[in-house]
Amino acid sequence: MMIQAFYTGLSGMKTNQKAIDTLSDNIANISTVGFRKSVSEFSSLFEATLNLDGGFSTLNSSVGAGVKVDATQLSTATGTLLASDKSTDVAIDGDGWFGIQANGEPLYTRDGTFSFDVNRDLVTQDGFHVLGTVGTNIVNGIVTNPLPQTPLGDVATQEKLTFPESLIFPPTPTTKVTFNGNLGIVDEIRKMSSLVVDAQNNRNTLSLEFTKSATQPSLGVAWDVVATIKSADGQTPYDTQSGTISFDEKGALTTNTLGVIDNNGSPVQMDLGIGYGGITALDNSIIDSSSSSDGKVGGELIGYDINVNGDVLATFTNSEQISVGRIAVFHFQNDKGLQRVSGTRFEESSNSGKPIFFQDVKGQNILGASLHNFKLESSNVELASGLTELIVLQRSYDANAKSITTADQMIQKALSMHK
Repeated sequence: MMIQAFYTGLSGMKTNQKAIDTLSDNIANISTVGFRKSVSEFSSLFEATLNLDGGFSTLNSSVGAGVKVDATQLSTATGTLLASDKSTDVAIDGDGWFGIQANGEPLYTRDGTFSFDVNRDLVTQDGFHVLGTVGTNIVNGIVTNPLPQTPLGDVATQEKLTFPESLIFPPTPTTKVTFNGNLGIVDEIRKMSSLVVDAQNNRNTLSLEFTKSATQPSLGVAWDVVATIKSADGQTPYDTQSGTISFDEKGALTTNTLGVIDNNGSPVQMDLGIGYGGITALDNSIIDSSSSSDGKVGGELIGYDINVNGDVLATFTNSEQISVGRIAVFHFQNDKGLQRVSGTRFEESSNSGKPIFFQDVKGQNILGASLHNFKLESSNVELASGLTELIVLQRSYDANAKSITTADQMIQKALSMHK
C-alpha cells in the first residue's frame, strides 16, 4: 500500500500539473479575441474492485490507484460580443467558424478581426485570407448585376475573398420621364425640365416649353409643346421634338402627340399622364410643375465594407452599394473534435468531421448563425471561475505531494523497525 501511495501521488501531481498548465493557458488568453478555452477531463489510471460480502452493494466498490487527464475538451460557449469601430470586424453569434487560409489547408477560427489589404483582399491581421463566396456580378472591373446579396456557394467552392482594386458601376440610361403640374389657361409660356442620364454617363437636361396653340378647341384648351435635350452646360443639343396637348373644359388632359426623344443615343419616353394624373390646365389654381425620371449615373469604387449578413459590399461615388461576395460560416458535426493549431485557430480532424453548411427549407446554403459587424467576440474564459478552479487544482497538487511525503515517512519508519 505504501508503494501504491507513491504511484497514486505521482500520477496525481503529474495530472494536476497538466490541468494547471491548460487552465493557465486559458487565463493567459482571457483578452484574446475569439479564444475558446479548453477543459481538462480526468479518469482513473487503475482501479481495484473490493470483494464485498454477498457481492451486492449500493456503494462503489472500486478503489482508484492513480489518475490521468483523459481528454482536453474544447468549450463551445460563446464569448461576449464587444463593440468595434470597423465594419470589417465581424463576430459570430451562435454556432460556426470563419474559414481562413494562407498557402496550406484551411483553418477555422472565431476571431473576426478582418480588414482589406492594399490588394483589396479580405485578410486577418497576419495576412491569412478569409474564405467565402465571390460574386459573379463583376466582369473586367465593371458591375454587371447590382445584387443586394450574394448566394452562398457549396462548401467545396469556397475561396479566398479577393476583389478588384478599381471597380465601375455603369450608368443606367434614362428611359422614361414623368411630368406633373398645372399649366392654367392664361396665355403665358410655361416651362418644365428634368435631368436625364445617357449611356455615356452624362447628365443632360430635358426641357419642355408650353405655349397656347393658335387654334383653340370649342371646349377646353390646347397647348403646343417643344421638347429639347441638351448637355448639362447647354452647349450641345441632342434632339428636339414637338407636339400638341389638349385639355377638356375641366382642365383634364385628353390628347398628347408628344412621344419619344433621343437622349444622345438613348430613347426617352415623355409621360405627361392622362386626365388629372400628370399635366393639367386648371383655372384658378396654382401654377406648378415637378418631374421624375428613372436611370442612374455611373460611379467609381469608394471602398468595401461588410454588413450583418456577411456580405462584402462595394460602395460607389453615385451612392450605390452592392454585394460582391459573402463570408462563409462553416459548421462541424463535432466542434469539440477540432484540433487546436495555435491560439484561436483550429483544423479539422477525424473527430470533428468535414466542414458543412446549413441549409434552409428550400435547400439553399445559409450561414446558420447571426453575424454582427462592428463587433468582435471576446474570449469565453471567465476569470472568476478560472481562478477558483486554479486554487482547487493547486491544492490537489499539494495534497498529492503530501501523500508522497507521508508514504516516504512510513517506509522510512518501517525500515527502521527491521534494523
